[in-house]
Amino acid sequence: MFERTKPLTDQTEPAASVPGHDTPRDRVEIDCVVPSDLAGERFDRAAARLFTAISRSELTGWIRAGQLTLDGRAVKASTSVAGGERMRGCIERPPRFDWGTAEELAFEVLHEDGAVVVVDKPAGLVVHPGAGQPRGTLVNGLLHRFANLAVLPRAGLVHRLDKDTSGLLVVAANAESLLRLGQAMRERRIERRYLAVVEGAVDGDRTIDAPVGRHPQQRTRQAVREDGRPAVTHVRVRARFAQHSLVEARLETGRTHQIRVHLAAIGHPLVGDGRYGADGRVPPGAAPDQARRIRAFPRQALHAHHLAFAHPKRGARMRFDSPLPQDMSQLLATLREAQP
Repeated sequence: MFERTKPLTDQTEPAASVPGHDTPRDRVEIDCVVPSDLAGERFDRAAARLFTAISRSELTGWIRAGQLTLDGRAVKASTSVAGGERMRGCIERPPRFDWGTAEELAFEVLHEDGAVVVVDKPAGLVVHPGAGQPRGTLVNGLLHRFANLAVLPRAGLVHRLDKDTSGLLVVAANAESLLRLGQAMRERRIERRYLAVVEGAVDGDRTIDAPVGRHPQQRTRQAVREDGRPAVTHVRVRARFAQHSLVEARLETGRTHQIRVHLAAIGHPLVGDGRYGADGRVPPGAAPDQARRIRAFPRQALHAHHLAFAHPKRGARMRFDSPLPQDMSQLLATLREAQP
C-alpha cells in the first residue's frame, strides 16, 4: 500500500510514495514539477514544503547524495529553484522501526507530573531503537509506563545518553513540553553535569572549546576537527589519584560523544573507553587484584549526575541529582586503595 504526501500548494500534485512497514525496505518515489510560488526558495526548503511527511534532514541528505534531482541533474541543497523544474528521486530507505512497542524494562523514574518525566538510566540500556537494536530500549520502557508518549515525536526524548553512559534524562510528556524543552536545549538553558573518571592527572580546571564532527576514517567515532560543529565543555577537577582523576564536566553544547572526545583530545580519555584511547593504565605498585579491577572496568566511566531546567509549564526551576552508580563508586574505591 502506497501513501501519497500532500503538497502545500494546489498548483502541482507531486508524487511521493512510501510503502508500509510490511516491506523489507521503504522506497520513496518523488516526481513533481516545482510550482511557481516556490520560485527563489532553496532546493531543500522547496522539497520540504512539498513533502511534509518526509523530514527536511532526510530530504537534504538525498539531495547531497544526488538521489533527489532537478531536471535530471544533481545540484546543491542551497540551489535556488525558479519554478517549473522537474524534481525526481527514487530512494530506498533502511528498514523502519516502530517506536510504539511498549516493553517492561528496569529503570528508575525520579519525577513525573504530566508535563515532564525525569529518568535515571542505567548503563547498558540503549536510549532509542535503531538498526542494531529495534527493541529493549529506554523508549520502549517509557512507552510501557507512559502510553501517551506514543503520539510524540521521538516519544518525547529531549536529549540522549550513550548506551554505556548512566544517569539523568528529561523526557517531555506532551507536545507543548517537547516544544519548550527543545527550545531550552537549543538555547543552552538546560544544565547537564557529568562525573567522569579519566586516565592521567588532570592539572586544573579548564574549558575545552573545540569543534566536534564525525571521524574522517572511522564512521562510528567522533573527533575534534576544524569543520566540526561548535562544542564547549567546562571541566572541573574533583579528585586526583596516582594515575587517574575524577572530574565534573558541564556541557554547554551537546554533540555526539562530546565529553569523551574532548577529554581524550586533552590526553585524558575516560577509564574503560578504548574507542577513544584509554590504555587501561594502573597506579604504580597496585596489587594484582586492584590492577585487574581497574583494567576490567566494563564501560566508559561517565555518569550524568545533575540536571536542571525550568519547568515547561510552571516555569519553576527544577533540579535533580543522581548518586554515582555502584560500578563507578567501586572504581573510585579501588583507585584510593591503590594510591602509592
